[in-house]
Amino acid sequence: MKEIYLDNAATTQVDKNVIKAMIPFFKEKYGNASSLHLKGEEAKRALEESRKVIAKRINAKHHEIIFTSSGTEANNFVIKGLFFSNKNKNKNHIVTTKIEHDCVLNACRWIESLGGKITYLDVNENGFVNPKDIEKAINEKTFLVSIIHGNNEIGTIQNLRKIGEVCRKKGVLFHTDACQSFTKVSINVKKDNVDLMTLNAHKIHGPKGVGALYIKSGIKITPLLHGGGQEFKLRSSTENIPGIVGFAKAVKITKNSDIKKMKKLRDYFISKLLEIPDTRLNGAEGNQRLCNNINISFKNIEGESLGSFLNARGIFTSTGSACSSKNLEPSHVLLALGLNPIEANSSIRISLSKYTTKEEVDYAVNEIKKIVKKLRKISPLV
Repeated sequence: MKEIYLDNAATTQVDKNVIKAMIPFFKEKYGNASSLHLKGEEAKRALEESRKVIAKRINAKHHEIIFTSSGTEANNFVIKGLFFSNKNKNKNHIVTTKIEHDCVLNACRWIESLGGKITYLDVNENGFVNPKDIEKAINEKTFLVSIIHGNNEIGTIQNLRKIGEVCRKKGVLFHTDACQSFTKVSINVKKDNVDLMTLNAHKIHGPKGVGALYIKSGIKITPLLHGGGQEFKLRSSTENIPGIVGFAKAVKITKNSDIKKMKKLRDYFISKLLEIPDTRLNGAEGNQRLCNNINISFKNIEGESLGSFLNARGIFTSTGSACSSKNLEPSHVLLALGLNPIEANSSIRISLSKYTTKEEVDYAVNEIKKIVKKLRKISPLV
């Protein structure tokens, strides 16, 4: 059976060049970066070279990059670590949005259970938060604004610079989850006034199990893990050198031509899907949308059913975030856009990669059209 993978927002195929770069650090260069002998120094050099690669991509200093096990860990580190480090300053308030990744929302709910205060801002019908709403929400107890950059479900790209300007004006730290947007959208932490930024490898054809957190110099944050003091005493644990080397290699080999190709295929795919009656695109359009993201609602059918039929035909998509894809509750992101639960449950997410071809897109479009027609004939909603 032909297989077409269209769930790249969940994870991506590891590039063969990334695998090649990683292999020596499993076999010959397997030292612990904290060891003082030659094997350890070899690993340490690879660690620091990788740190420089990732720092350079966002215009940060190398020592401002902390490696983690995932984007989820990095997001938890920011929210919980800053909450603990600000407790003695009588600051306990965070401003975020209703369309954040589950790890941010669940971390914020945990903070609330400890007495913290969270403001969850609304977004408009395309998923944009209004910087003026952020400014109004900030008060004397606010220590952090955390806003996702490129949304994992609907692809909407927030304007970091405008949000960063508001946070700088109000003297509040600004964090963004850039796991989906990193290398797909130009990011300059200095010009964009970003204080903390979450990144990961497996959305960009790197390995799973490795992420990174940019922490601007001078920011005081309480570590969540205590041990040997790795990562500038901020994240104890033996560093995953093969994963980190793979992460850096994935960053190095990203090309603007791949971004342009994905944008072109994305827009073509969207145009073909919107030929189906009673469909709607969820999220922003054009350059305000991630180059590989499509989220479409099909009236009078269930997204889960459509996804199941596609899966049976070897076409792999998603009905939302991979982290909650087994949850049949309506997407909190789509509800925040103003869709009702039935509309939200009629949606699927399609996400492309540099490996996606026009032939695959044409085949998927043809199958989706046939399945939607079939499902509408038997739908109790019609």
